[in-house]
Amino acid sequence: MRLPSMSQPFLLAPIAECAPGPPGAQVRLAVMGARGVGKSAMVVRFLTKRFIGDYEPNTGNLYSRLVRLDGDHVAVQIQDTPGCIQVQEDCVQVLDSLSRCVKWAEGFLLVYSITDYSSYQSVQPLYQHIRKVHPDARTPIIIVGNKADLLHARQVQAKEGLQLANELGSLFLEISTSDDSQGVCDVFQYLCKEVSKLQHVGSTDRRRSSIIPRPKSPNMQDLKRRFKQALSSKVK
Repeated sequence: MRLPSMSQPFLLAPIAECAPGPPGAQVRLAVMGARGVGKSAMVVRFLTKRFIGDYEPNTGNLYSRLVRLDGDHVAVQIQDTPGCIQVQEDCVQVLDSLSRCVKWAEGFLLVYSITDYSSYQSVQPLYQHIRKVHPDARTPIIIVGNKADLLHARQVQAKEGLQLANELGSLFLEISTSDDSQGVCDVFQYLCKEVSKLQHVGSTDRRRSSIIPRPKSPNMQDLKRRFKQALSSKVK
């Protein structure tokens, strides 16, 4: 159930940021999608367990928080992107404005509303743009159909979301940010785990590539023999 529209801007209490950690210790996520699909509500629901139904249009907020993941605390940074994605002729130009965010992030949530078919149509160009920047197929991207509680207003069937995800080779989930806090947490937790796995694989590969074969140790017996021969020749 959505809260009634507010005539005055609603100011959300600041979310406490985590202390900066060493380089590479953060998990960097981006939540992307069209305007009004519930990106900000999803992020705040995950970080605070609270649901806020109405937001002022954001200009791209960055949230930083320590999150418990498999018993450990992980520094997670989440970029909430503006809802400026439109399916139109200059869509590529609009996507280019988000390139910096796409380059920065390590995992992505592509969100659409099941009540807005045009938001569903914006997912594929977003996905393709991310893959241009991150051609490594291991970069985790999850497609999320939000507002699953508004079945009476559904414009996108679940099978359509699943079909798109299968075509793109991505994971697909439908959630209700307003009704299901656990579902939202599960999505973010899963994405954090996938990014952490990728970071671990990357650090292992870097360590392997940085290993330089040690030169073979000289044969000490051979050196002693040569040294004795040199001394004996000098004596003669």
